[in-house]
Amino acid sequence: MGLQLFTIRDAMEKDPLGSLKKVKELGYEDLEIYGYNGEEDTYYGIKTSEFKNVLSDIGLTTSSGHYGLHEFFDKPESQLIRYVDQCIEGAKILDQDYITWPWLDPKFRNSEGFKKLSNKLNKIGEQVTNAGLGFAYHNHGFEFELHGDQMGYEIILAETDPELVKLQMDLYWVMHSSQIKPADWVAKQPGRYVMWHIKDMDKITRDYTELGNGSIDYHTILPNPKDSGLQYYYLEQGGNFAINSIQSITDSAAYFKKHLQQYL
Repeated sequence: MGLQLFTIRDAMEKDPLGSLKKVKELGYEDLEIYGYNGEEDTYYGIKTSEFKNVLSDIGLTTSSGHYGLHEFFDKPESQLIRYVDQCIEGAKILDQDYITWPWLDPKFRNSEGFKKLSNKLNKIGEQVTNAGLGFAYHNHGFEFELHGDQMGYEIILAETDPELVKLQMDLYWVMHSSQIKPADWVAKQPGRYVMWHIKDMDKITRDYTELGNGSIDYHTILPNPKDSGLQYYYLEQGGNFAINSIQSITDSAAYFKKHLQQYL
């Protein structure tokens, strides 16, 4: 059972070690992390080699990271290449399998921007693949908006190399913003969706909510893991906590283990 640590970013900022121990106590085994500082070679202010020891001591693994690649979108390519090299070094120390691109600034969300993004994804994918790791793109909801007669997501799927750029499907955002259901996206390019984000949607506000509290019927919308190419999944809740982030990952873990884990 995986967790995207961004869910408890407030707790990680205050007490990373205690927060990770709590995550383990709740039954999470694997993590997707965020916030790598390439210049300082740190995660959460902790040197990469030391952070690896912390995870090992607690009994946690990390299979993917959301890295700040989007921050280099409009910077010289040499700076992006250098940062990717830093990410590769950090990911290898942590024994991660994937480096994941997590975001696109709103000013680039147009046809030209998505084509430029696709080109960058291919180049990064080649660099990461040559280093022996996997590379993936994570969607939100903005990719499903039309630009002319094409969605941004369709541009990405059409103009990136499936061998170099895998996909991390955020099931919440697909259900929130796409007219095409998760299983139908998988059917377009089976085997490419190697990771999922699993979170629920508030029945009224459509904001994030704890698993089991919302409107997404995961019993019916989960794609077939084999068709998807699924290797890792992460529970996540970006905000809108009923009480606080730790209580939310507690409640979501309990619901997931009881109702959904059997499907994965």
